[in-house]
Amino acid sequence: MDVRRLVPSPRAVDWSLFVAVATLLATGVATIWAGTPRGAWIIDLHAIAGVVLVALLPVKLWRVTHRVSPSRLTARRVLSLLLAADATAALATGVWWIFGGSLDLGPWGLFHLHVGLGLLVPVLLAAHLRYRYHRPTRRTVGSRRDVLRYAGVVTAGALVWRLQRPVNDLLDTAGADRRYTGSREEGSDDGNRFPVTSWVADDPDPVDPGSWSLSVVGRVSTSAEYGVADLSADATQQGLLDCTSGWYSDHEWQGVRVGDLLDAADPDDPAAWVQFRSVTGYRWSLPIDEARDAVLATHVDGERLSHGHGFPLRLVAPGRRGFQWVKWVEEVRVTKRREVGEWLAIFVSGF
Repeated sequence: MDVRRLVPSPRAVDWSLFVAVATLLATGVATIWAGTPRGAWIIDLHAIAGVVLVALLPVKLWRVTHRVSPSRLTARRVLSLLLAADATAALATGVWWIFGGSLDLGPWGLFHLHVGLGLLVPVLLAAHLRYRYHRPTRRTVGSRRDVLRYAGVVTAGALVWRLQRPVNDLLDTAGADRRYTGSREEGSDDGNRFPVTSWVADDPDPVDPGSWSLSVVGRVSTSAEYGVADLSADATQQGLLDCTSGWYSDHEWQGVRVGDLLDAADPDDPAAWVQFRSVTGYRWSLPIDEARDAVLATHVDGERLSHGHGFPLRLVAPGRRGFQWVKWVEEVRVTKRREVGEWLAIFVSGF
């Protein structure tokens, strides 16, 4: 059998690679917010697009090998080689992570390397397309036979993704103990002994409990201010923290129920959002009904929160990703509309 009959046309492969990379980028970013099982399809689509890219990239490289001999290299072709190398490395680190791999890069690890390489792909691809862009045509898209070929590739990708779980279980790798988000378990039910991570650059000095206070302000009838001694850890909540750094940890959290703080402050009728603000300026909002069921934790598994985990108060918001569990909370603000600026604040607060 002639293998070439199974391979789509060159332009069809090029555009398929573009679609696969775009899908990987979009779903990779979207996984940041996929904190509940309803979002599992995003991670599945990300993985399937990765498998499809694994199938198509060798085809592309096979077709252009003759252009990259030392005597024919140009600056544009070196850029293309960098793109191919980065895409291959991003795929390899993703597969390595799935099958339990690890890598010590100081404060970073294999998962961070995969994300970094993945974010570099669209940058290199944009530069590559500046010189190699071809407008899609009906001929580019391919024939009905090409459509069937693609259907087979995507189906095979889905099957390969589904098979990785039983393979991990069979080999008893670290990859077998993963949530649908790809995160691995670390430090569950063991007090403060789970990873200390902060989003972007948040790294404040330890909070002085003598001068710290929690303010409840905004669209409320009665503003309030509480010191450390005024907060009783009367509420408990079992909550799983799933961090975008690639780990999850399940704990019993003790602290103050946000609903009790809101009841005491008496929000007005237009109130719709509750914003939790850190001493760093980092902040995130929850719909008021969801916020009522959240807890501002003072303890984890019976231990007082350590500074790295948000002492004196940390938001516990099950179903949300870790970066939304605001640490070092000093203000609860009730608002009618969500503050648009908080999307910027999460990236620049530490600076």
